[in-house]
Formats: sequence, structure tokens, C-alpha cells
Amino acid sequence: MHTYPTQAVILAGGQGSRLRPYTDDRPKPMVEIPGTGTPIIGHQLSWLAAEGVTDAVVSCGHLADVLQEWLASAALPLRVITVVETEPLGRGGGLKHAAARLPDPSQPWYATNGDIWTRFSLREMAAFHAERDATATLALARPRIPWGAVETDAFGHITDFIESPPSPYLINAGVYVFAPAFTSLLPDRGDHERTTFPGLARERRLAGYPLPHGAYWRAIDTAKDLTEAAKELGAAHPQGA
Repeated sequence: MHTYPTQAVILAGGQGSRLRPYTDDRPKPMVEIPGTGTPIIGHQLSWLAAEGVTDAVVSCGHLADVLQEWLASAALPLRVITVVETEPLGRGGGLKHAAARLPDPSQPWYATNGDIWTRFSLREMAAFHAERDATATLALARPRIPWGAVETDAFGHITDFIESPPSPYLINAGVYVFAPAFTSLLPDRGDHERTTFPGLARERRLAGYPLPHGAYWRAIDTAKDLTEAAKELGAAHPQGA
């Protein structure tokens, strides 16, 4: 029987420059999905709690005080502490800095980027991770291409137009399961996706968990993403989420 992680890190320190003016006075995870009245991080914390997480460490940076004030005043479904980078540590360094505050370093943990809007079973992902005895597991998404695609035949005639087809490539979805040993492999400063992950991949200790068919996933990077997320949310859950 698997022991599912009960602790998680949320990386919430990004500048969110492509989401301006929404991020002029708040960090990206504090931007609200239109129509929900709740910031992105609020939805993430509810999701983590529903998946059995009892403790979360939120790594703050840009406009950290705004995020900390909201966390202090909100009715949260789990225990949350914040850590603030006093100097930029890079994504890997920031992850290691936050992981040092997890309540039990001998147990596995989840991590998520603070701008991800998704719903799927983290427990199933954790079971996938354990079955492969992986040191780290990445959720993998197949995003839609934001342009219309054109199909042609062998002679060069256009045969069809397809609006926003799924990408032929899987991408890192920004949600992770990590074994306890992973923390010590992170750089003190720098990007783990350029250092730690390639090393684990060479050793076959890095697993990729494709998001289940029909699972909702969107990275909130631009104002258009906010609009699309609100539309999709309204279509799927007319009463909100």
C-alpha cells in the first residue's frame, strides 16, 4: 500500500511580467480567476487539501507581503507557512530553500508552480511515482497550440483546417512528486531543470506522468489565459469551482 505525500511546496515568487497590469500590485498567484473571487493560490491550496495534503510551504518573492497578508486572513484548508527569498536563488535554489521548511524531510512531497490551474488525482500520480521507484516525477501536459493548424496532402493541397489542435509534444506541467532524497540534489542557487533533472534522466530516476485524459490544466501566463480559464471554468462548473 502506498503512503501518499501530505506535504507540498508552492513556488509563488515569480514576477508575472506577462500578466501586467494584474501583477502591478500583487504576485502572480494572487491574481483572481474572473468569476471565482479567489486567487489562483487559493484554488491550489483547496486542491492540495482535497488530495490529502496537510502542510504547505509557500515560497514567496515578488510582492511577498501581499501574499502573506492574504494567507493570514483567509480560512485555509491546511497548515501553511511562507518563506521569502531575500535574494534571487533561481528556481532550483528557491525550491531547496522552501523544502528545508517541510515538516518531515524523511517523507515524499509534492511541489507545484504557483501559476498552474489544474485538477487531477495527485494520489494516482504519487502511486505512479512509487511504482517506478523514481526520485522525481513530473506531470506532463499536452497543451493546445494557440493557432489554427493546416493539413495538406502529399501533393501540397490543403485538405483541412483545425482550430487550436493538441500539441504533438508533452510538456512539463509544473506539478511534481519528489522522493525525500531529491532535496539534497537541488542546487543552492540556479535552475534544477538545467542541472538536477538532466542528471536524474540520464540515470533513469526521473519519471513522467501524463495527465489523465480529460483532466483540466492551464498555466496562467497572460491576460488571455485568465479569460480562457474563466470561460472553461464556467462551461465545466456553472456554479464555480
